[in-house]
Amino acid sequence: MSHFSQIKTQIRNLDALKSALTDLKVDWKTGPQTVRGYQQQVRSADVVVKQGNGYDLGFSWNGKEYELVTDLDFWQQNLSVNGFLNQVTQRYAYHTVMHETAQQGFQVAEQQENADGSIRLVLQRWSA
Repeated sequence: MSHFSQIKTQIRNLDALKSALTDLKVDWKTGPQTVRGYQQQVRSADVVVKQGNGYDLGFSWNGKEYELVTDLDFWQQNLSVNGFLNQVTQRYAYHTVMHETAQQGFQVAEQQENADGSIRLVLQRWSA
């Protein structure tokens, strides 16, 4: 019986995911690599975060999105699973917005990080 949990996300862009993890100072490895779990069980993932206790977490493509794959009994991060995913999702959204708006010719005119953790962006685009 597998101990692995697969938690759905809205993450679809691998580069934005990697940038989000880097922003959060999470030491990640690009895959495919093995996520280690209970009793030497393994899963493959596209991005893997090794934990000090020998059990990993990773993000694996399910055909629609990247799922968080981990053995929740051995979670060893500073935040809860929900707290971790909330921070990853926020940074992922930031990188997605920055990439998409840059593709449409926008530039950041102002960026403000608020005390509640939210980010306020003012974008501008010059037209001829």
